[in-house]
Amino acid sequence: MNTKPNIPPLKFRPILKSAIWGGELIAPFKGIETDQTQIGESWEISGVPGNESIALNGPDAGASLPELIDKYGADLVGKSNFERFGRKFPLLIKIIDAAGDLSLQVHPDDTLAMKRHNSLGKTEMWYIVSTAPGAKIISGLSKQLTPEIYEKIGSTNEILDYVATHDSHPGDVFFLPAGRVHGIGAGNLLVEVQETSDITYRINDYGRLDAKTGLPRELHVEQAKDAIDYTVYPEYVAKPGKEIDGVTPLVDCDHFSVARVKVEGEKELVTGADTFTTMTCINGEATVTDDRGNSVEIKKGESILVPAMTDHLSIKGNATFITAE
Repeated sequence: MNTKPNIPPLKFRPILKSAIWGGELIAPFKGIETDQTQIGESWEISGVPGNESIALNGPDAGASLPELIDKYGADLVGKSNFERFGRKFPLLIKIIDAAGDLSLQVHPDDTLAMKRHNSLGKTEMWYIVSTAPGAKIISGLSKQLTPEIYEKIGSTNEILDYVATHDSHPGDVFFLPAGRVHGIGAGNLLVEVQETSDITYRINDYGRLDAKTGLPRELHVEQAKDAIDYTVYPEYVAKPGKEIDGVTPLVDCDHFSVARVKVEGEKELVTGADTFTTMTCINGEATVTDDRGNSVEIKKGESILVPAMTDHLSIKGNATFITAE
């Protein structure tokens, strides 16, 4: 007799990453205590080799995300994802705290990344959770830049004259397809949803020195030249869709669909057909119960992975989530 497994909504141990530009907001945002300082990123749900998330709850507590995919396959990630990616989880969910400016950078698309690194490229999106006064986001180009001009000025501060800088506010959404020049400015706390890839071409790092070596951090000016999308677009701040019953579509692309979900009291949420859903709580707390009766508590700063076999959720509480599938 072939019985379906009963996979509950899964919590994972966050992977905290210190960075030269990191701050002190992530630990209190997540409600955790740690001696770690300058935490720039919390990798919430990750299948990146060497940084695989470890399950905290359910019958498979202690198992890594790739191990869970090995065990449950399409029941966990969905048939199409499993056929395409195998044991590789296709998305990486992060919380980022920029106390300082991140480098000006760009990511290759899937074709270039596969050719150079045997990896997926990196299309991503940012949802701004909170900002300090004067916070900025760099996204895209403000005026025409050609590969020839880039070759001359890419390693100098002149490149900064060509990038589009935006004031940043809580609730802002930035969609960053692979190839778009970008940088997170100081004073931004945000949720990032991205393809599973850790490939970044650093164009300009504002002259900073590596904390360990005392030398300037490595730049990838030449590699970035072929990765950049040189098109100047009229708008770089994404326009969220219309809110319907507490659900606001934020970004929908070939790699992921992201929404903001507000729960006030009780809400039924239909999850994606034939795919997993990630939920990152950015405010409040709630109890999430699946259609098989499995429940998990989630509060601000925590994330869960809802298996593809789950058709709908019952959510009780007062909370706001960023969901991705």
